[in-house]
Amino acid sequence: MTEATLQALNGLRDLTMIKWYIIPLLAIVVYIYTKEIKLAKESGNWNAVFAGAAIFGVDFFNETWNGWVLHFTQRSAFWTTPGDTALRTMVGWNIEIMFMFSIAGIIYFNTLSSDRNARVLGIPDRLFWAICYAAFCVFVECLLNIGGHLVWEYPFWRLSPLGVLPIFFAAYFPLFLSPMLVIGLKHNSSKVKAVVAIYAIAAAMNILAFGFLGWNY
Repeated sequence: MTEATLQALNGLRDLTMIKWYIIPLLAIVVYIYTKEIKLAKESGNWNAVFAGAAIFGVDFFNETWNGWVLHFTQRSAFWTTPGDTALRTMVGWNIEIMFMFSIAGIIYFNTLSSDRNARVLGIPDRLFWAICYAAFCVFVECLLNIGGHLVWEYPFWRLSPLGVLPIFFAAYFPLFLSPMLVIGLKHNSSKVKAVVAIYAIAAAMNILAFGFLGWNY
């Protein structure tokens, strides 16, 4: 295994690593969701909540398959986060990333026009912002990689004009495509089913890996 992988595995899900600053971060996330739920109850529009849940669910799925890559290669996941954190939950996931992506869908939704037919530069509004936010996340990830906080091991997944394309298309574009597809469904019941399906797949993969096969990632 790579040095970054060994560092990421060290202290994995170790509750002694928890730092006090995650408490106000948790309070901020809870405040944002309670605010959006209150607005949804008043307006009947739950799309902000669905968007938030969708992105976090897909991020959970992404981190899961990334961990599976580590298990099957026994070398490295596509990305690892070996640096300092208040809690490392998977080799490529930590509590700070989790808090950020828990509200990323709400940020995406609040960027959208209220007109479903709106376009930006000729591109449907919802798709345009999905592309923009995915590209911005790739940019931030490149900065984290340069700083050594987020490590890439494989040559096709690296800091180069072509190397960032897999990062965009495999990791971040599906992430921001998910709320667009979920909130595009007609009925709330369908949106609930879609979000539940996302979490069910990721949860089933982790239950299989941790509970039955004894993997560690």
